[in-house]
Amino acid sequence: MIDAPVVLVTGALSGIGRATALAFAGAKARVVVSGRRPEEGRKLADTLRSLGAEAEFMQADVRFEDQVEALVASVMARFGRLDIAVNSAGYEGEPAPIAEQTVERYAAVFDANVLGTLLALKHEIRAMSAQRSGSIVNVSSTMGIRGAARNALYVASKHAVEGLTKSAALDAATFNVRVNAVAPGPIQTDMLDRITGSETGKASMLATVPLQRAGTPEEIAEAIVFVATRASYMTGEVLRVNGGRTAA
Repeated sequence: MIDAPVVLVTGALSGIGRATALAFAGAKARVVVSGRRPEEGRKLADTLRSLGAEAEFMQADVRFEDQVEALVASVMARFGRLDIAVNSAGYEGEPAPIAEQTVERYAAVFDANVLGTLLALKHEIRAMSAQRSGSIVNVSSTMGIRGAARNALYVASKHAVEGLTKSAALDAATFNVRVNAVAPGPIQTDMLDRITGSETGKASMLATVPLQRAGTPEEIAEAIVFVATRASYMTGEVLRVNGGRTAA
C-alpha cells in the first residue's frame, strides 16, 4: 500500500462498506466514509480515528449527481487527492415475482445500484484521471452472473454494475486508473436476512454454498483491500468471493 492513501467508501455505514472502512483504517489509510445518516457516519469516523486513522464523514446520497460531485470535490479539497474509491452503496429492493414488480420498485433499485455506481465512477475517474493514478472497486454480487427467483430487479442491477465496471476500466486505463469489482456471495449482514426472509430461507440458501456457511463482511473487506491495493495488473475484472457458490 502506498503511504497513507486517501480512501473514499460510499455506503460505509453498515455491512460490507463499514467493514471495508475499518480494514483501511487498520492499515492507517486516510479514510472518508460516506452515507445518508450523519449521526451514524460521525460515530463511524470516531471509531476509525480510535484505530489511529485520519478519518472524515461526508454525507451524500449517491442517487443524486450534485451530491456525488460535491462529495468527490470535498475529498479533493480536504486531502488534495483520491487514491482509492470503494462503491458499496446499494439497495436490494423488495423480493417478488417479476410479474408483480413495479416501475417504482425498479427505480428504487436501479437508482441506488446502477445510477449511483455510474455517478460515483464518473466523478471518481475525473479526479483520478487528473492525477493519473487511482483504483476503484465496485461491489457487485453473486447475482451479477446468475438469476434468482423473486429478485429480478436486484439481479439485473448487479449485472449492470459488472458491465459498468468493465466499460469504465477500458475508459480509465489510459489514465492509469484501475476499475474492478468484488462480487460477494451470501454474507452475514442485515441485507442477507431481508433477502432470505427467515432462518429457514437462509438455511436453504446456505445449503447451496460449498463451504456451508455465510461469509463475513470482514472477509469481503479483505478481498476489496487486496484488489484496491495489491492487484496492480488487474483491471476490468470481477473477483468472486462466495464460498464456492459459482464454482459449479
